Amino acid sequence: MVVGDFAIELDTVVIGSGPGGYVAAIRASQLGQKVAIIERDTIGGTCLNVGCIPSKALINAGHVYQNALNGKHFGITAKDVEIDFGRTQDWKQHEVVDTLTGGIEMLLKKHKVEIIKGEAFLVDPHTLRVATEDSAQTYSYNNMIVATGSRPIEIPGFKFKGRVLDSTGALALEEIPKEMVVIGGGYIGSELAGVYANFGTKVTILEGSDQIIPTFEKDMVKLVENNFTEKGVNVVTNAMAKEAKEEDDRVTVTYEVNGKEEQVEADYVLVTVGRRPNTDELGLEIAGVEIDERGLIPVDKQGRTNVDNIFAIGDAVKGAALAHKASYEGKVAAAAISGKPDEVDYIAMPAVCFTDPELASVGYTAKEAKEAGLDVKASKFPLAANGRALSLNATQGFIRLVSTKEEGIIVGAQVAGVGASDIIAELGLAVEGGLNVEDIALTIHAHPTLGETVMDAAELAEGLPIHI
Repeated sequence: MVVGDFAIELDTVVIGSGPGGYVAAIRASQLGQKVAIIERDTIGGTCLNVGCIPSKALINAGHVYQNALNGKHFGITAKDVEIDFGRTQDWKQHEVVDTLTGGIEMLLKKHKVEIIKGEAFLVDPHTLRVATEDSAQTYSYNNMIVATGSRPIEIPGFKFKGRVLDSTGALALEEIPKEMVVIGGGYIGSELAGVYANFGTKVTILEGSDQIIPTFEKDMVKLVENNFTEKGVNVVTNAMAKEAKEEDDRVTVTYEVNGKEEQVEADYVLVTVGRRPNTDELGLEIAGVEIDERGLIPVDKQGRTNVDNIFAIGDAVKGAALAHKASYEGKVAAAAISGKPDEVDYIAMPAVCFTDPELASVGYTAKEAKEAGLDVKASKFPLAANGRALSLNATQGFIRLVSTKEEGIIVGAQVAGVGASDIIAELGLAVEGGLNVEDIALTIHAHPTLGETVMDAAELAEGLPIHI
């Protein structure tokens, strides 16, 4: 009971309804818990509303446009190809995002998860307040899962306003820019640069390190760089962005590279240099929850914080900011609250970048495996030797298996090329299940498919390749 307010009792409460929060809530309900989920904005969180889903929709729209423009190779010529970008945005929002948002809300209700709208603030380890514009309510709870996600980082000299955009703004543009500067060539920056390059925008990427998408291996990224070059994208590495000045309908970006100051003009500048966890306005410290210097919440292998009944998942904890990581951690935390022994194991956590071509990786790279003390070899099979890739006119890329030399156990894999985001699933299963290359080689793969390349790579690893 709180003075002046009657506290409503809750069992398990989840803060945030993104891919971590809503999955955690549903799994907790399936395990017999009475669950409430608190959301201050829109059901589905960043990923569904202003992140991975709408960006993939625009990526696909860009591919459709490029296919219409470049059909001559197949003997197909389309005349007067035009983009109604307003219609594209309507489709993205109403037929993709809104459909999924409604679906998630339906799933929550189906599993009897109570949806509470408002801003949550912790009072102590068992009490919180939820505020809306005109009211506030106190709740007591037994267990909590913090799934509050993250937000774009704003850097000095680039305040998000006007023609200086974060990823949310870039996904909601009402017009296709003639020119765009993208600061930060990681996952988000490279994907959105590809979107607008496909729509005909002249794009400049300013990346602070010596390579865009630095979490992937150089031979994978080289394929994306080549594609960017073909589309006229200017990639500037080792560049330090200094400031943006807006005047009328233009913005000038000043940056430094190799000790020399340069400038580039554009219609818009998109800043994608990272994300910051949304852990600073929850009152976590008041409840005794530890937060590190980066705003991340330290947790154990079940997602438990230093306060036994409070768990944290997704972008609020360390590790890659991936939607599927958050969902996975949400399931583990929900199970832990039910007394189950589930723990996280990240070795088979896939990473995918939806560039042209797509990049995907799971488990160890060859370098990482060797650093971990494993004696491995890398077996690389080219898409150019695959019939399905040839029929799609998409032969740039490869499948690489990383396997132990003695037993042939698959400890990692990388895919660069068409369909990489789907092919990586089989390889993730192989890593998770501790399969060896013979297991894959003896699995009959349908022909003609891109998936056959996994079998071909396994046969290559055995030293018995058929198609190379």
